Amino acid sequence: MTYTQQFRKRAAKLAGLVGYVIQYGCITHCVFEYVGDFVVCTGPSMEPTIVTNNVLLTEHITPRLHQVKKGDIVIATSPTNPRIHICKRVTGLPGDKIFSGFSYKVIPRGHVWLEGDNHRNSSDSRTFGPVPQGLIRGRALCKVWPPQDVQLLTDRGDCDVR
Repeated sequence: MTYTQQFRKRAAKLAGLVGYVIQYGCITHCVFEYVGDFVVCTGPSMEPTIVTNNVLLTEHITPRLHQVKKGDIVIATSPTNPRIHICKRVTGLPGDKIFSGFSYKVIPRGHVWLEGDNHRNSSDSRTFGPVPQGLIRGRALCKVWPPQDVQLLTDRGDCDVR
């Protein structure tokens, strides 16, 4: 086999490998963007339910269909800083009356009310008001890390409207 033939054979194998890498990369991207992904949470706002460095498995389908419910824990783009994401619990849906700041507020259409479980140490809708549903990126399904804290987070339970 000549040098040119060897080069072509190796180039063809390399091109095939690059093709597979691109295909699987595209599939992985689509899964993480549209189906679900893993999120590392930081900060005290969801304690004791979620603590710093817990890893959550999230899904992206429910928020895209605007089907989040009271009690869901969601990952959303911060309404005050679009470069960061926040992890909060949905405590109010469009049309609900929320008691906040010595008065009742009605959550407008297309918005939700998000609060941290740690009310004393959480910047949430009590600070920045209703959050557009379009900012919700995912709904937490379960904690997957650390192993001793693996727990489902999909128990929607009853959530009092304040």
